[in-house]
Amino acid sequence: MTWDIFCTVIDNYGDIGVTWRLARQLAREHAIPVRLWVDDLAAFHRIRPEIDPGRATQRLDGVEIRRWTSPLADVEPGEVVIEALACDLPEAFVARMAARAPRPLWLNLEYLTAEAWAAGVHGLPSPHPRLPLTKYFFMPGYGPGTGGLTREAWLTGERDRFQANPAARSAFWAGLGLPPEIAGETRVSLFCYDNAALPGLLAAWAADDRPPRLLVPVGKAWPAISAWFGLAAAPEPGATLCRGALTLHVLPMLDQDAYDRLLWACDLNFVRGEDSFVRAQFAARPLVWQAYRQEAEAHFAKLEAFLDLYVAGMDAELAALTREVWRAWNRETDVAVHWPAWRDALPELGRHAKMWCDRLAEHSDTASNLLIFCKKKLE
Repeated sequence: MTWDIFCTVIDNYGDIGVTWRLARQLAREHAIPVRLWVDDLAAFHRIRPEIDPGRATQRLDGVEIRRWTSPLADVEPGEVVIEALACDLPEAFVARMAARAPRPLWLNLEYLTAEAWAAGVHGLPSPHPRLPLTKYFFMPGYGPGTGGLTREAWLTGERDRFQANPAARSAFWAGLGLPPEIAGETRVSLFCYDNAALPGLLAAWAADDRPPRLLVPVGKAWPAISAWFGLAAAPEPGATLCRGALTLHVLPMLDQDAYDRLLWACDLNFVRGEDSFVRAQFAARPLVWQAYRQEAEAHFAKLEAFLDLYVAGMDAELAALTREVWRAWNRETDVAVHWPAWRDALPELGRHAKMWCDRLAEHSDTASNLLIFCKKKLE
């Protein structure tokens, strides 16, 4: 069963992050021959340095990677074709799909949402208006009736071994040029979109009586951070900035596996979009999510739907605090006022994060659900 997966890189890393993890898992764990078509190999290179942006065809971890050009290379479509995250397939390729015998199974892999409507849409057919093809919606999600979340078979065990091994964590920090963990400090990773609430939060960290150590990869947060530190331009990776109690380290753009370890190692992770959000949930660490902004503030419905699931079973006060912090961060209001209470709640938030991971593990992962869906349709 050969698969084609198409990815348009829209938000730098999220789209390619989601599709690459899925393609790699299908190849590694299920021995599926996968072709991954990507329109921006330079962005792919930043999260997987082995990728050569200048090559039209290459292989990595069992996946054939193709540059998505216009016109597209004249190849026979696979038995399964996935258009990922709202991309549109080239018309010529769709025509080849219609001419193929038997015709491919065509799937629209949608963005992740916890909203109730996802289960109702999952698996629904969408006939092509002109060609003898039907596309099916495949909805990632958090429970039965959805496509689940991307979770490799090795993920939980490797995370638990890393988190239980101080020497492994110290080696990881040393590899980033950072000191080992220090008693009493709070290590925070920050990966976010531009956010008007960030300067106030930096000020709260600088005034904290427990020294925060902030770890920030190169990205969209840097104009606000540079302005707050009074810098004319963003510092280079490897630089360290200090103000009050706050120590900030500038990280390079990490590859995906190193970013997983950063999430596992930190006391708190600020994440954004979809890929880093899912990986932060599987890190079993406290997190704050910034949803990708959508027209008519549609992303706030996504935020509230997830919070409804995530805080279920929490102590009422902690649940209320979690809602306040996440809402303030997404509405770019005064999240800093909540920092002392949030910092003090991190141990309890960590216990809840581990329980949340255990709940997620009760459901099948996206790759497994895709295989089940495809086998039924192709029988």
